[in-house]
Amino acid sequence: MFKEFKEFALKGNVLDMAVGIIIGAAFGTVVKSLVDDIIMPPIGLLLGKVDFSNLFVNLSGQEFTSLAEAKKAGAAVIGYGAFLNNVFSFLIVALAVFLLVKTVNRLRRKEEEAAPETKDCPHCLSAVPLAATRCAHCTSELEA
Repeated sequence: MFKEFKEFALKGNVLDMAVGIIIGAAFGTVVKSLVDDIIMPPIGLLLGKVDFSNLFVNLSGQEFTSLAEAKKAGAAVIGYGAFLNNVFSFLIVALAVFLLVKTVNRLRRKEEEAAPETKDCPHCLSAVPLAATRCAHCTSELEA
């Protein structure tokens, strides 16, 4: 059983997936920091010095000055500020993935649209270089 697991774990696709997951997790932390530490503070400043991560709706009826205080007291709250930060994080990740897929698709199209390097011999239908004047397979003369 260990041998089978080793074969499975060392396959190229599994290793590629593992690398992708690790890079994705690291990218997620960078995006979270970008949203929390770079994007949201200026937006909060523009909207009247609002700290989005501290925005909440108190459902308990008690008075709390911060989300951390309300959570510490065990009050029922809706932390919509944290939700907004997560939405912005998702949108940034989605945009990055979209741009990556768009770039890969563009590169694939360029490969597909590249000029052919060979032509088919009309006699034996073998592929020969475009500049060839004689087929290497059947030795027939080819049109220029």
